[in-house]
Amino acid sequence: MIISMTGFGKAEINENGHTITVEIKSVNNRYCDISIYLPQPVRSLEPKLKDIIQQKVQRGKLNVSVRIEKQNEAEIDIDLNPKVVQSYMHLLGDLKKFAQIDDPVRLDHLLTFKDIFAPKEETEEEMQILESLLCKAVEKAVDDLNTMRSQEGSHLSKDLAHRIDVIEQKVDLVKTRASERIPEIRQRMKERLKQLLEDEQFDSNRMEMELAVMAERLDITEEIVRMGSHIKYYRKAIDSAEPVGRKLNFLIQEMNREINTMGSKCNDAEIAHEVVDMKEQLEIIREQIQNIE
Repeated sequence: MIISMTGFGKAEINENGHTITVEIKSVNNRYCDISIYLPQPVRSLEPKLKDIIQQKVQRGKLNVSVRIEKQNEAEIDIDLNPKVVQSYMHLLGDLKKFAQIDDPVRLDHLLTFKDIFAPKEETEEEMQILESLLCKAVEKAVDDLNTMRSQEGSHLSKDLAHRIDVIEQKVDLVKTRASERIPEIRQRMKERLKQLLEDEQFDSNRMEMELAVMAERLDITEEIVRMGSHIKYYRKAIDSAEPVGRKLNFLIQEMNREINTMGSKCNDAEIAHEVVDMKEQLEIIREQIQNIE
């Protein structure tokens, strides 16, 4: 099953006096790269939350945003930091003496220092509740994300299947055209042979060598057979339950190599047109699979 690396997931949980909202945005990436924004009280949970996500996501760049609100709005989530206030009072007192200022230190002076307040520390019991709720919210958000990624992957899978069908049809046309060229090639070889026989310095070894080189240069049977094998493996990959983005990328490179060889060997206008069409389809596929997990 094809899974897209692009998606969005969201979950909200209202329990035990807390409202926890988790949002996850995902885009394509070679690896699984997770960035989590957490409120200060629960930042220590980042490794655990990353583990939860990595169990469900193989590849992609994920930005995770977590918002925690207490349902009792009357409560204040910050405390005074007495030690910091005391340090600033001493510092301002020393500054007054150094600058020879007689004015007293006022409250508005202290309020310019933001760190005189600190987030209120949760009790151990509250932290256990937050951890449980947060893990549950992250799991739900990842599941929501994967639902969207799977839906997008389904659309991609249909498009990829259609384009490989087009390429296979083009390969069949190239195969047919290549077989039609055999009489033409044979006639050219006869004419070349006639020229050699008329030459007084005719060299039979040279004739054999030229015939062998011409035959090898024009034969694309191996390339057509390998393309068939790649196409078969490609279809098997897009129906696989495992992540196949890297595998498909490798197959596209191999197909492109075979198609280029067909074009360079045949030296035929009709085949050249089919080669251009196949390469166009491959380029679209290549762009599509960059977004597949």
